[in-house]
Amino acid sequence: MQNWLLPEYVEDILPVEALHIEVMRRQIIDLLFVHGYQQVIPPLLEYVESLLSGSGSDMDLHMFKVIDQLSGRMMGLRADMTPQVARIDGHLLNSDGITRLCYANSVLHTVPSGITQTREPLQAGAELYGHSGLESDLEVQRLMLQCLSVSGVNKIHLDLGHVAVFRGLIKGAGISRELEIELFAVLQAKDVSTLKELCTKLQRHTREALMLLPQLYGDKKILADAIKRLPDYPEIRIALNELSIVEEELKPIVDEIAFDLADLRGYHYHTGMVFAAYANGCSNAIGLGGRYDEIGKAFGRARPATGFSMDLRELSRLVKPQAYPKGIRAPFHKKNKELENMIQQLRREGQIVVIELSEQKSESLDCDRQLVLHNGQWIVEEI
Repeated sequence: MQNWLLPEYVEDILPVEALHIEVMRRQIIDLLFVHGYQQVIPPLLEYVESLLSGSGSDMDLHMFKVIDQLSGRMMGLRADMTPQVARIDGHLLNSDGITRLCYANSVLHTVPSGITQTREPLQAGAELYGHSGLESDLEVQRLMLQCLSVSGVNKIHLDLGHVAVFRGLIKGAGISRELEIELFAVLQAKDVSTLKELCTKLQRHTREALMLLPQLYGDKKILADAIKRLPDYPEIRIALNELSIVEEELKPIVDEIAFDLADLRGYHYHTGMVFAAYANGCSNAIGLGGRYDEIGKAFGRARPATGFSMDLRELSRLVKPQAYPKGIRAPFHKKNKELENMIQQLRREGQIVVIELSEQKSESLDCDRQLVLHNGQWIVEEI
């Protein structure tokens, strides 16, 4: 085996794609910045307990683990940045008001989430803490759609769901924790036959409601169907009303909106509305988010929270990259003040200027222009 081979689902990012991703990252961070979101950079690894706080077992199997040689404790390489940002909000910033934070950095997964995906996603996202109203859900949903737009992704399909629908059914029927976990798993897998078996001993109205959930996918008509056919529990009524309001608010800025009342992605830590964005050319969601009001509880403050994240590497594949820009070739010089000033000015303007090395052949430089001395002045001309 060649020692230069990389592990499966791990890859280098070469210059054209790296520039493409970096431009996307800057555009997204700049957009979040002007909306009041402050950037944070959590550490790549920390103690496992902290990284798993609030996320249940969802991230445990995705996390690489190592032993800390200094303390002897188990450490993890982050598989998701949301728990880290919650720790920063709950323990370090310790603000009583609304806090808006954003991030863009690598995470590591033990296994890829899809056959075409990497084990080292470049996760970018935003989190809003300290507000429990629908206004904050709408803010982060609009921001996610704007981030996708500035990245060059068009014709976005948005799926909306609400975990309170399923939780309302579980609570209203007094279903045990063990059965709840089983029902969650089969609903997430859309395994209708196993769902039917699990529901056989439940009361008729609960059984019919749970069997109905996988069918409640589609346009706004399914909300009316859900109101008619699901039990009239307060949690369900409020959830369906929130989904209807959000659809009205977002439909002018998104191409297509659908509802999925069996979408329980992140069920172990999400507490309210969830959403996922899709685009042509990608079977996976290109943006995910939702409300998770309990995630900061392990850090001493269970603050209301909502946010979204996306993988910039996955996103970059949907938008054709520009060719890597050509540079301006400058001759090798020693203490030529006029030439040095010209080079500095061009670089301040954002131009690539490559200085020839003393033994370098000029043909090897990736440039389409050059600096030449003309009538005592340095000017740029095409090669």
